[in-house]
Amino acid sequence: MARRHLIPLSRPLALVVPAILALLAAAPSFAQGEAPYTVVETGRHFARLQDAVDAIGGGTGTIRIASGRFADCAVQERGDVFYTAAVPGQTTLGGNACEDKAALVLRGRSARIEGLAFADMKSSDGNGAGIRLEQGNLAVAQAWFRDSQQGILTAGDPAGTITIDKSTFTRLGTCEFSGGCAHSLYIGDYGALTVTRSRFEQGRGGHYVKSRAARVAILDSSFDDSGGQYTNYMIDLPNGATGRIAGNWMVQGRHKENYSAFIAVASEGKAHSSAGLTIADNDARFVPGLSRHSAFVADWSGDVLAIGANTLGAGLTRFEQR
Repeated sequence: MARRHLIPLSRPLALVVPAILALLAAAPSFAQGEAPYTVVETGRHFARLQDAVDAIGGGTGTIRIASGRFADCAVQERGDVFYTAAVPGQTTLGGNACEDKAALVLRGRSARIEGLAFADMKSSDGNGAGIRLEQGNLAVAQAWFRDSQQGILTAGDPAGTITIDKSTFTRLGTCEFSGGCAHSLYIGDYGALTVTRSRFEQGRGGHYVKSRAARVAILDSSFDDSGGQYTNYMIDLPNGATGRIAGNWMVQGRHKENYSAFIAVASEGKAHSSAGLTIADNDARFVPGLSRHSAFVADWSGDVLAIGANTLGAGLTRFEQR
């Protein structure tokens, strides 16, 4: 993701001014009035994201989005659309939720998102998200979701799959609305969820990952709750799931609404079998200086889980049946 460059105030003014001018020259600009959305296959340019999506319609196409921040959103009703940043990490969709839901509301056949950031998304019901997936397959890579009520929120599609790779979820979630908590990542009753090489941090309520998918693979990711506030579980599988949770690093912070477990299985009922769910090769602990007791895995399913070797810090119980 793009980094901010800070100029120390102690520098002489003669050095500071040229540095600022250099940064401004490198920053993306639309002073020329160029349309930021390009349908790659046709070369057509659009001023509105919705117009670019509609141009693809029920077909297959790629929308390349220029660098910059855009208070824009779109609803994809059909087709297969690939949304990609012209320069990964330099394009942000923020502050405008279509249908009072999200920057991208997706109910076509499939969508793929790469290199985009989603920020400052809010809705009247507390579910404002970067992406609202209502049906179809979704693939996300190198994306950043931050400072919103939810990062990604989905409905249910038992035939669908969701994959998330190399993405970051920062300062997301809330339990301030009457409809219940929002989460960094909230997946409905999908067929399968895969999360790899991703980071969850500084949650603001709810769980970091809540998934009702029948199968999960949550691998090689980090859950840094050291800066979290009013958060709950790192991973919640409220209806149970099979699959694998492995190679993850987890640290629980001080400011929790619920610190009783890191991973919860079937806490809301057993819609899916959890037999053989593998939880291994993870590293879990509390922030330095914090002394409390919690379960690494809390299970309500009664199924036989495959809990392998995990590195657990002081105060953590390997498994609790609840």
